[in-house]
Amino acid sequence: MTFFSPLISRKNAVVEKHQLEGNDAAGRNFVRMVPVTRTMTGYSAKIQYESVTAETSSHPTVLEALHALVRQLLKHGFSRMRTRVNFRGTRYLAEKEPWIDYPDSP
Repeated sequence: MTFFSPLISRKNAVVEKHQLEGNDAAGRNFVRMVPVTRTMTGYSAKIQYESVTAETSSHPTVLEALHALVRQLLKHGFSRMRTRVNFRGTRYLAEKEPWIDYPDSP
């Protein structure tokens, strides 16, 4: 029997929250939570950091949405970014998931 969280099946609902770490354009270290939202055609990700807002269009997978978000931040001078999922639905994963590191070149 497969259990589906109501949050995962509803569009426009946050299905996961990923921790994003890296350096901003000034070289300062930052940490932000990135909500990943279910859309009609997949997933999108959004982040607000100081005056920078980045939001992706819909992508087929969560990982593709995160990659697109990182690419946008790279264009704003961010670097050394990595993510990991901390919440899936309302379930806290206790920071046990592995980090995904992103290269500084798109």
